[in-house]
Amino acid sequence: MARWLRSLRASSLALLIRARVAEFLREPEAIFWMFVFPILLSSALAVAFRDQPAEPVRVSVEEGAGAEPRRAALEASGQVVPRVVPRAQAQQELRTGKVALVVLATDPPTYWFDPARPESRLARLEVDQALQRAAGRADAFRPAALEVTEAERGSRYVDFLVPGLLGMNVMLTGIWGTGVAIVQQRMGKLLKLFVASPMPRWQLLASHLGARLVFLALEVVALLLFAVLVLGVPIAGSLAALALVAVVGALAFAGVGLLTAARPRTLEGISGLGNLVTFPMWICSGVFFSADRFPDAIQLFVQALPLTALNDALRGVMLEGAPLAVIAPELALLVIWGVATFALALKLFRWE
Repeated sequence: MARWLRSLRASSLALLIRARVAEFLREPEAIFWMFVFPILLSSALAVAFRDQPAEPVRVSVEEGAGAEPRRAALEASGQVVPRVVPRAQAQQELRTGKVALVVLATDPPTYWFDPARPESRLARLEVDQALQRAAGRADAFRPAALEVTEAERGSRYVDFLVPGLLGMNVMLTGIWGTGVAIVQQRMGKLLKLFVASPMPRWQLLASHLGARLVFLALEVVALLLFAVLVLGVPIAGSLAALALVAVVGALAFAGVGLLTAARPRTLEGISGLGNLVTFPMWICSGVFFSADRFPDAIQLFVQALPLTALNDALRGVMLEGAPLAVIAPELALLVIWGVATFALALKLFRWE
């Protein structure tokens, strides 16, 4: 009898997973956001940050007695595109970002720029070097230059971007795909019917985790094939390690999705909670730029986010060839998130 009960529970869990998969496949918009959107986004960003010659720095030179010699010296450098304009126009161009720096008509020249803008700091160096040389300064040496090229895969922005997009996609489908489906069942009184059946309640929640694993292989393989074959993104580590990271990340975010959907009764409610949960990770977890750019005061919060751990682990495997021992802290954090959120969801879940 005990064996028969165990087999019955196992089969009911399989049927629930199958039902969750069928529900998902009946939503074309969900398929678009899972498979098509990350490919379109990675393509657009790859084009925006494609390999191309560095653009010259645009600066304004204030009208005055020495404006024309300064303009000629800057133009001769080949790295600066100068224009002589009145001070009011130069101030407007600097405010609106049309130029990175203004050379004021003082002697010696005054550099007017915003130090918070990286292009402005670069412009200051280029402008100062050109004007100093024009004034007779001789270089003590001429350094060589070694630039990152297309052949040096793993060092490009698109190589950094793809693991972040993969982690973001796992997060969004885990939270939204799980949360919205549960709220829809609650609104349609299906959860109440499931509770009346002899099926254990944990199996209903576990079925959503199982359904996430079914789609995980499809979404990860689709994005990685596109990234490797079209964008030339490398995978330096083992595919087994990459698969393990993806599975652990998917289960962690499915748990977060279950917890997010534990109480809301409307789609508006789950939408608000979903945005509240995902927005900090969109910004802070290093999807489009390194999470290290945030101040040290909030790094403890940033590093505790599950998407930060997932992105770091994905980049470690794909770009650095890191073995499992190196990314073990990130995997442990994801496991903690998954177990804790699933346990809380099971305790707080509203079945009606």
